Amino acid sequence: MRSLFHLAFHVHDLEAARAFYGGVLGCAQGRSTATWIDFDFFGHQISMHLGAPFATTATGQVGDQCVPMPHFGVVLETAEWQALAQRLREHGVSFVLEPQLRFEGQPGEQWTMFFRDPSGNPIEVKGFDSLGAVFDA
Repeated sequence: MRSLFHLAFHVHDLEAARAFYGGVLGCAQGRSTATWIDFDFFGHQISMHLGAPFATTATGQVGDQCVPMPHFGVVLETAEWQALAQRLREHGVSFVLEPQLRFEGQPGEQWTMFFRDPSGNPIEVKGFDSLGAVFDA
């Protein structure tokens, strides 16, 4: 990995964020105060601060589907992606876009799923057989 990514965003409730990011997604908690909390989001740092989450709309046209914009997420290898999809199902997470294969047989073939955290922040998780294929065109 060349560098780590950092993203800071708002959530309504830090305890709900701890339960979701720590308990459901399995992310390790980092530093925190009464107004913010950090997590190791699959090797990257995310910071949640108390406040009003960003507004989203379903305007991201990908193929024949519209996805929530803006959103954030992570790219995993397929086996880890499959395990996370199963974990989310076991925790009863509702999907905005059910786990599915996109661009099958094409450059950039990927697994994808969209869901929201307890504050409504949309998250996309992609899965690739090889992380080297992420930028295939």
